[in-house]
Amino acid sequence: MSASEISAVNETLINAVAAGDAATAAACYTREGCFIAPNSDFIKGPEQIKGFFASIFEMGIKELKLATTELEMHGDTAIEVGTYELLVDGGVQADHGKFVVIWKNEDGNWKLHRDMINTSLPAPE
Repeated sequence: MSASEISAVNETLINAVAAGDAATAAACYTREGCFIAPNSDFIKGPEQIKGFFASIFEMGIKELKLATTELEMHGDTAIEVGTYELLVDGGVQADHGKFVVIWKNEDGNWKLHRDMINTSLPAPE
């Protein structure tokens, strides 16, 4: 595995968000994939992950920005740490924060296996 393979999958995910394509976004995750978002239970498997992406598109999310700050490779597993931004129409920031992704090689393709985000916005009062 290489950093360029991680970058390519991240680019697919970014493009899927820009296109409002929940199915392609979910296909970036393993069959046992899990998205761990703030204020939510575990979002497990392709159908729930697809539903999660569909719901953020309904909320108006139009763009995803990712920046990798750390990447460690360990055989068929990798750990990525970075920052994210979610934008709505006009490039207005709706959320920003940090993420940790555990990547797995599934059937010869690198996919997100555990994806945890943590908003940097202050907690509502």
